[in-house]
Amino acid sequence: MERIARVSLVDSAVERLRNEICSGAWPIGSKIPSESELGGVLGVSRPSIREALRSLVHLGLVETRQGDGTYVVADDQTAVAMRQAVTRAPERDRSVVFRSLDMLAAREAASSRTPEDLTALRRHLDARRAACAAADTASFTHHDVAFHVCVARASHNALLIGLYRSFEGTLHDAVGLAAGDGCVDDPRFDPHEQLFWAIQRGDQRSAIKAAGGALDAH
Repeated sequence: MERIARVSLVDSAVERLRNEICSGAWPIGSKIPSESELGGVLGVSRPSIREALRSLVHLGLVETRQGDGTYVVADDQTAVAMRQAVTRAPERDRSVVFRSLDMLAAREAASSRTPEDLTALRRHLDARRAACAAADTASFTHHDVAFHVCVARASHNALLIGLYRSFEGTLHDAVGLAAGDGCVDDPRFDPHEQLFWAIQRGDQRSAIKAAGGALDAH
């Protein structure tokens, strides 16, 4: 058996700072205390704090703004790593994986949705249609992506939701580029409406089919 290695001051500082971020004590968008303040609270030197902050920057949890300070930009390093992997992946690979996740989310939502989930889905779907009629690309994109995220949330599967959210930025870009192509005049032929109705009925097979059609619309 190998001897247990001592944890360095930098590693300890990283862990303490990461806990503050992940616990919500320092929410996303907030400015964290200065190096001198952190060093005083944790009882370690400024060079150690500086190295710990570099580690958090590398993890994607904070960013340093020259002359301003350090800000929290994420609270889940696993999600950050997943988003980075998605961004680096070839477009075809992203498309195949997202399509599979979207159909899985639709199937699970059909069996696990709550009245609150249906209300959220309906709200974004109606706002999406209104934005389409008004030719408001920004609003259309926002509500289209929000609708798909709500489908994933309706699955009530934390792992699936986390994986799905890692594609949110990619989905937002794709919908923005093809916003006009996602508009369907008659709700009866809109795959997004069909997806909602299938989820509302608890019809897993129809939900899977509609999810595929909604992706094809973009």
